[in-house]
Amino acid sequence: MILMTAFYGLRRSEVLGLKWDAFDFENNTITIKHTVVIAKLDGKRQIVAKDRTKNKSSYRTLPLVKEISEKLLETKKKQQAFKEAFGKTYINEFKDYVFVNPQGKLVRPDYVSEHFKILLNNKGLKHIRFHDLRHSCASLLLAKGIPMKAIQEWLGHSNFSTTANIYAHLDSKSKALSVQALSNAISIKKKK
Repeated sequence: MILMTAFYGLRRSEVLGLKWDAFDFENNTITIKHTVVIAKLDGKRQIVAKDRTKNKSSYRTLPLVKEISEKLLETKKKQQAFKEAFGKTYINEFKDYVFVNPQGKLVRPDYVSEHFKILLNNKGLKHIRFHDLRHSCASLLLAKGIPMKAIQEWLGHSNFSTTANIYAHLDSKSKALSVQALSNAISIKKKK
């Protein structure tokens, strides 16, 4: 889940909403088309699975890299092993989802955020929010020279200004790095 979120810059709702039909292992693509969120229904917080994304541009197809494809296939095998181990008590209602617990129940969005914090603490890592994995993805893309428009499409932002407003400060830093790299690469000799 962390790898998918960091690599693809997914929203928490998008990574939890991933179903196996989102992956085309032959053509190596992933299509973001489902979400899982917490919503108040009849005064109670409940998990809501939606067969749609946050907005029209959030529905997107991205390339599926080999390493992630392999991890997903491992996850699928583990799910099958859990299903066999739990037998009749396995929850089949969510069998189409990628991220379920060993008994087949959907992973709660709050669980992800809470346990991500615990994981960071246990590993002695700096505290960041789960959502910051999305920002890290965008920052790395920008640092590698990927145009802001391409990052907008990768993240599924509904308009360019959202991406530009969030990451414009990083773009100015990359320009400063670019000028330094150019200065180092091109020496302008002074006349004597």
